[in-house]
Order: sequence, then C-alpha cells, then structure tokens
Amino acid sequence: MQNKKLLLASLFLGAALIAPMAIRTNAAPQISVRFYDRDHKDYHNWDDREVRSYGVYRNDHPKYNVQFSKTSRSQQRDYWRWRHEHPDHD
Repeated sequence: MQNKKLLLASLFLGAALIAPMAIRTNAAPQISVRFYDRDHKDYHNWDDREVRSYGVYRNDHPKYNVQFSKTSRSQQRDYWRWRHEHPDHD
C-alpha cells in the first residue's frame, strides 16, 4: 500500500514539474521587430497593424513597391512621415 502511494505521489510530482516545460515549448515565439524613426525620435513595432498601413502606403506610392526592410533610409523616412500623418483610429 505504501509503495502505491509513493508511486502515485512521484507521478503527480513528475507531471507537475514537466507541465510548465510542455506549455512553454508549445507557446508561439514572440518575435518583435522595431524600427527607429529619427525624425520623430520614436520606435515603431512592426506588427500586423504596420503591415496593413504599409500596404496602404504602397498602393498610394507605387515606387515603394518593395519590402520595408529593403527600402532606403530616405524611403523609410518618407514612410514614417506619412505614417505619423495617418495614425490608426482604433
């Protein structure tokens, strides 16, 4: 009887110790990309909102039809200037 209780306690303890690692490995990685806007002296997180806004900007400005990270510094400055004039309205 004592061995069964010890075995059961060991199983529960093992499960309690392994569960946080199992949850952590299944969690989506949090990758954060930030860009610094020199003119406005602030950072911008590149997330889904920024992707949508840059898509609108690219439609309005066909010469910038490339990925943001591949644009020149002056093109990025133009985008951030436009972005500050067109904030999200959530």
